[in-house]
Amino acid sequence: MESRKELKLLPLDHAARLDLIAKVHGTSQAEEYYNKLNSASREAASFPLLHCYVADRNVQKAESFMASLQSIGLPVDPHSFNEMMKLYVATCEYEKVFSVIDLMKRNNIPRNALSYNLWMNACSVSDVSSVQSVFKEMVNDVTIEVGWSTYCTLANIFKKHELNSKALACLRTAETKLSTTQRLGYSFVMTCYAALGDSDGVMRLWEASKCVPGRIPAANYMTAILCLIKVGDFDRAEWIFGSWEAECRRHDVRVSNVLLGAYVRNGWIEKAEKLHLHMLEKGARPNYKTWEILMEGFVQSRQMDKAVNAMKKALSLMKSCHWRPPLKLVEAIAAFFEEQGNTDDASRYIKLLQKFNLTSLPLYKSVLRAYIKADTVVPTNISEMIARDDIVMDEEMDHLIIRASKIDIRD
Repeated sequence: MESRKELKLLPLDHAARLDLIAKVHGTSQAEEYYNKLNSASREAASFPLLHCYVADRNVQKAESFMASLQSIGLPVDPHSFNEMMKLYVATCEYEKVFSVIDLMKRNNIPRNALSYNLWMNACSVSDVSSVQSVFKEMVNDVTIEVGWSTYCTLANIFKKHELNSKALACLRTAETKLSTTQRLGYSFVMTCYAALGDSDGVMRLWEASKCVPGRIPAANYMTAILCLIKVGDFDRAEWIFGSWEAECRRHDVRVSNVLLGAYVRNGWIEKAEKLHLHMLEKGARPNYKTWEILMEGFVQSRQMDKAVNAMKKALSLMKSCHWRPPLKLVEAIAAFFEEQGNTDDASRYIKLLQKFNLTSLPLYKSVLRAYIKADTVVPTNISEMIARDDIVMDEEMDHLIIRASKIDIRD
């Protein structure tokens, strides 16, 4: 944008650009950009840079930057102090949260709902009584409207201290604070009920969310299904999945993957396969996560042919994403071929992985052990393959190669 001289960036434009630089190129380049700005633009861009330090959990830089903002007279608002409190909570430096609150009070910097929520979270580490004192102060603050997020914060604190009845009472109050025109908050309150094992609470929120005008996003269906799975209510989870199917414009595997994963985790591979085939019939396009879930199920049920096929399907998608198969699944398939002494499949498998730079020392060891178990001659190019993949050998690998090289050629 700056290359076009006729276009002058406003301070808020610089703030947005710094945020993008940080996301794409990292904090160091965001700092360089910030240091080149004039004072007006720096004022606007100071919060995005502070957020970078908080995201990096760099306490030293965040504190130094806050001090510099104050020393040069740049305005520091509640949002900046909230960022610092987020950082201290994330790094478990709870005493510093109390110092931030004291500083805000001394300088007459107003606290907002997030300020109080962070303050209560810091207090919850020691006891509940101090949390209740902060909440009382919040209620008495005429500038604050206590909303659903605060009652959810309280509910999570009470749950942590095993005061579940109080937690449920807070969630009931949170429900009354939700908007009837916006969906914001419904999914979060739902997850709080799920954490308490309250299936009825999850369903009540789900039904209430359906009254909000507009189409229900797929993400909301996913949250509801996930919450019901968490409390073990598969009947209701499947019912909501069916409701989504009846309303959806296209079959999005991100929704079915939630149910698919639950089936596999519970060892219900037949149900998982049935759901997968159903989605294919409806025109759904499996993504890498679909194949990873199925791969795990096939490995658990020792259906290795299907596991390898799922691996191939997943690997075919690697050009369009940064996914890599979990190492435990990659090695589990190799271990199966080793146990069976199946040298043909072991060899084909290592060549497949080689195409995607997924080979490793344990995988080559497994292949060699398969040949040794089958008492079959190892391919003459195995050493070249290992060298080409830059595999660092160890003593065990040297012994395996020596053992394999002693196998006689059989008629």
